[in-house]
Amino acid sequence: MNYKLLKQIIQENNSFLLTTHVNPDADAIGSEMAFYFLLKKLGKEIHIINTSKTPYYLEFMDAANVIQYFDEEKHNDIFNQVDVLIALDFNRGQRMVRLENLFRQSAKLKICIDHHEDPEEFTDYLFSETSFAATGQIIYNFIKATSLVEIDLSIAEPLYAAIMTDTGSFRFDRTTADIHYIAADLLNAGVKPNDVYTNIYNTSRIGKVKLLGDALQSLKLYGDKNEIAVMTISNEAMKKSGADEADTDGFVNLCLTIDTVQVALKFLELNEGFKVSLRSKGEISVQKIAAEFGGGGHRNASGIRIREKNMNTFIPVLIEKVNVFLNSLDQNKKS
Repeated sequence: MNYKLLKQIIQENNSFLLTTHVNPDADAIGSEMAFYFLLKKLGKEIHIINTSKTPYYLEFMDAANVIQYFDEEKHNDIFNQVDVLIALDFNRGQRMVRLENLFRQSAKLKICIDHHEDPEEFTDYLFSETSFAATGQIIYNFIKATSLVEIDLSIAEPLYAAIMTDTGSFRFDRTTADIHYIAADLLNAGVKPNDVYTNIYNTSRIGKVKLLGDALQSLKLYGDKNEIAVMTISNEAMKKSGADEADTDGFVNLCLTIDTVQVALKFLELNEGFKVSLRSKGEISVQKIAAEFGGGGHRNASGIRIREKNMNTFIPVLIEKVNVFLNSLDQNKKS
């Protein structure tokens, strides 16, 4: 990765706009906040504008409330006033939703820093490493490689949150020895792992817990060996519980705790269409399945967003697609 070029872009420009994908997770918010403090140490002018509000359990990373929720009247002009637009933790323009047109139409320099597969060319420069566990890992390596700033607690904590969550608390396949060295360095900078974990995972509102109960009640198994788990969450259940979309983050992973399950699908009904979260074990690539429906992500964790179709009619379509995919893998193993 060309860290030297990224350093040059930062040094040669004065004002920056940072943004991330719709419904941001800890890697998205953590990457934004770490990059914000990096730029702040260099005396830069920084704006963070997101299409979604920050989930309540991630607000601890933004104690000063520097992240702004996009308001068309307030923020339209900023996209043409700053020197550089930076897209963090996503690689397809449509994931900005309401910000997409303003971002694309801006004549300013655009860069993307991300670790997902199959990027779209919507920026001038792409700084990507798909083998990395998190976008936060890219930012950490960039700072270490360039010595642009020192990593203090203000940068270390959001980077730790980004890496911890995207590695599944250091248990997913991309949890390498390097990841543990990075975590150790961040702890040396003052990060308290129990505080970060508690903020993200142990501060649930009652609505989330109630919605989880409904989601688990919906759980069904499919396939000859019960290898496909399907969880459905209706818009009605969301409203009844008082939970929001961000509260469902992580629900699908519970399906993978079932011994027979190889692929888990979570269907989440929205006001417009629905979302599907796909998870898998081992070498099974749900990214390939998601890509057939315009989605993407990683081998073992991907997503699909569909606005035009009815969720209930799409569920059997995707189950059949997964079933065929798993059967083909079995046939290849036998041959």
